[in-house]
Amino acid sequence: MSALTPLGSVTGSALIGAPLRPEVLTRPVAPAPTAPENGFGAMLDNLVETVATKETAANDLTRRVLLGETDQLHQSVIAMQEASVAFGLMVEVRNKLVESYQELMRLQV
Repeated sequence: MSALTPLGSVTGSALIGAPLRPEVLTRPVAPAPTAPENGFGAMLDNLVETVATKETAANDLTRRVLLGETDQLHQSVIAMQEASVAFGLMVEVRNKLVESYQELMRLQV
């Protein structure tokens, strides 16, 4: 009535006479695919580097104004605001990534 064979009739004897294929064991393994240079991870790295660069430039301008090396206070304030906005953007991207990850973890399989 059923096309399935009972478990008792399944044995390893079918595998005993199988020929070994050494070429499978000696064949070189293909290297793992690498992420593209313009992928999502590269974009995130670029974002972090940009934020760090803006913060460094803002800190340098602020230090120069405080030491009296320059009188361009407005440039220092603008640089600090640019760094603040860039940092805020980075935090929001991180928050969205965490939120998306949590949403994926809530999916039922």
